[in-house]
Amino acid sequence: MHSRIVGGFVFYGIIIYLYFFDNQKHQMPHFHARYQGQQAAVSILDGEVLEGEIPPPKMKLVQAWLEIHREDLMAD
Repeated sequence: MHSRIVGGFVFYGIIIYLYFFDNQKHQMPHFHARYQGQQAAVSILDGEVLEGEIPPPKMKLVQAWLEIHREDLMAD
C-alpha cells in the first residue's frame, strides 16, 4: 500500500509530513521532517530519530515543534 500525505507543516525551511498508513517500516506513530534534501523519521511518542538525519540546529526546532503539537498529533 502506498503512503498518502495527510498533513504538512512548514517552518524555518523545515517541512513536516504526516503520512496515512505509513506504519510498515517503523511500526509506531511518527512523522518525517525534511530540510534541504535531508530527511529524518521522528517518533511522536518520545521524539527519537528513527531513521535519517537533519542538521542538529534544525532538529532542535523539530523537537520543540513536537513538544507543542504532540497531544494533537496523538489525537489524530
